[in-house]
Amino acid sequence: MKKPIIGVTPLYDIERESIWMLPGYLEVLTACGGLPVILPLEADGTDPQQLVDMCDGILFTGGQDVAPALYGQEPLPLCGECHEGRDKLEQALFKAAFQADLPIFGICRGMQFINVMMGGTLYQDLPSQRGVGLSHRMKPPYDSRWHDVELVVGTPLKRLLGEPQIGVNSCHHQAVRDLAPGLAAMAYATDRIVEAVYSPDKPFVQAVQWHPEFAWKKDERQKQIMEAFVKACGCSRLKGS
Repeated sequence: MKKPIIGVTPLYDIERESIWMLPGYLEVLTACGGLPVILPLEADGTDPQQLVDMCDGILFTGGQDVAPALYGQEPLPLCGECHEGRDKLEQALFKAAFQADLPIFGICRGMQFINVMMGGTLYQDLPSQRGVGLSHRMKPPYDSRWHDVELVVGTPLKRLLGEPQIGVNSCHHQAVRDLAPGLAAMAYATDRIVEAVYSPDKPFVQAVQWHPEFAWKKDERQKQIMEAFVKACGCSRLKGS
């Protein structure tokens, strides 16, 4: 049986003007039975639709901040680096994948981006906008537990893991502020920041604020999360064959 092809959105180094990728994204997808493919940053016209057509699922990765203009705000002083080309590509990819009911998974920035694409807003900088509280920006090693999250009863994540709470790694300064109308929370941090989301109206649109791609080798639960995504991509492939 052929493996599901999973498109992975590229990371971009603005200073070096180069596309790059953290190996953890590819390693965990491969270990879970997927065939990851890094997507090109430059894609215009019908290119994003063609990319979606060749994939069985799309992973929206971490990286730069989502441009505040995408959710109707001006950038605040502590908003981080944004990349217009990446935002443009991911907008087109998300719209095409969402319309096609392709499995979609987001990690860190990926979750924030999905929320924005579906009509939500973000905290541009948690420490300055929410004040002193739970730290969401961990120090190395990034495969260790940083804080706990509470899983919401009745959600796919709770059904998958079956635990009331889990420990997660966490490295972000932006977060969901207003949850998009088409999304529901699957997990909260102790400070009530949304840590995982899903779309109840879609076959598989899910995202987490933490980083399974760093933690999956040490934490079986993080691998289970990625296995569920790859399994959905496999089902998508079978439907399309």
